[in-house]
Amino acid sequence: MTRLLYSKRLAPYLFILPFLLTVAVFWLIPVIQSVIMSFQEIVYGQGEFIGARNYERLWRDQIFWKALYNSLRYMVLTLLLLIPIPLLLAVMINTKIGSPKLKNFFKASLFVPALTSIVVAGIIFRLMFSESDTGMMNQVADFLGFGPVRWLRNDLTGLAALLLLALWRWTGVNTMYFLAGLQAIPEEHYEAAAIDGANAVQKFFFVTLPGLKPTIVYVTTISVYGGLAMFLESFMLYAGNSSPNNQGLTIVGYLYRKGIQENDLGFASAVGVVLLGLVLVINLTQLTFAGTFKKEA
Repeated sequence: MTRLLYSKRLAPYLFILPFLLTVAVFWLIPVIQSVIMSFQEIVYGQGEFIGARNYERLWRDQIFWKALYNSLRYMVLTLLLLIPIPLLLAVMINTKIGSPKLKNFFKASLFVPALTSIVVAGIIFRLMFSESDTGMMNQVADFLGFGPVRWLRNDLTGLAALLLLALWRWTGVNTMYFLAGLQAIPEEHYEAAAIDGANAVQKFFFVTLPGLKPTIVYVTTISVYGGLAMFLESFMLYAGNSSPNNQGLTIVGYLYRKGIQENDLGFASAVGVVLLGLVLVINLTQLTFAGTFKKEA
């Protein structure tokens, strides 16, 4: 037994064993169970095999397609906002221009929203986008001269509220990721570029962006998952899982509606399996195009 514990071949597996057990218990087994349940009709805790009937229902369900569209739209728009903006902020903070104390205060201020409960943040944003004349956004609208707006009853303005909440909450986190990536780029690369006559813009595109590639891939990966898995923000903003014309319904919200509110666990499991497959396909595609799986020469 002692020889096994001190074996050089066995030691790496012993070190990763807790991680593997955690993944198996809290991810792999539930995923397998969900796949099995997606082919069943669950009645009073008993599952009856019904084949692909749940997936057939899913294909014909217009509300599911509406929720999927909402989630995909939200994911794409958050990618367009939460990668370029934090990247530019990180580049600005990383420059040698400005007071270090002021920059540290700015970084701390950016990170505070991520520490705020999403429940509290959602309630605050719902009050901000209230239909009443006293709502903050309606006061701004009144000041600009176009009167009160029913923000959460219109599709585009409701989406804007969700995007503003995401931008407020996650800009600081992504900025910290990019800042860490920037500080890992060797200064010699910039010095070599300067010797070759590169200006600031050329340094950004030919030194900074290639050096940040692993960070950009990582932030994109977690943002794809975060965008498609968004639920609580919409739930709090619309004070529940119901919104006008289902404009705030996400695919996770639809899963919650079917599985928890309507107790249709087999159908909800099919929704979850489709969501998992969609996240895997999108992320594996972007990781492949980014060259993540290529072996280094």
